[in-house]
Amino acid sequence: MMTNPTGRLTQGQFSYLPDLTDEEITLQIEYGLKKGYAWSIEYTDDPHPRNTYWEMYGMPMFDLQDAAGVLMELNACRKTFPNLYIRLMAFDSTRGIESIAMSFIVNRPAVEPGFGIARQEVNGRTMRYTIHSYATDKPETERY
Repeated sequence: MMTNPTGRLTQGQFSYLPDLTDEEITLQIEYGLKKGYAWSIEYTDDPHPRNTYWEMYGMPMFDLQDAAGVLMELNACRKTFPNLYIRLMAFDSTRGIESIAMSFIVNRPAVEPGFGIARQEVNGRTMRYTIHSYATDKPETERY
């Protein structure tokens, strides 16, 4: 969930691969739909690893059975937030609970500032580490 040596954020599936094309994204959406998953789209400008609750774009697509509809919503989100992180999430409700079965980033800013680690010495020889997202050094509307 941190950045890899190339400086790219690595959260969810496919995070060490090059960005997926729309055709590859469509194949993943179709795979999830065949498994009975419901899709949702989320975005954020603070990709801190512990920031698991991103903003939801629209409503979850529980009744949608066509990958083109999910891709249409994704492209609308990309148009609205071109410089933010956007991810697709698939929910599996087959066991009566909404659990995430798939999650992957489909849009990212041109420049990803990454993270810093701050070390703090506490009692004795104990060390505590804090991860700091460089993106949050700027106000919300100016991060990317």
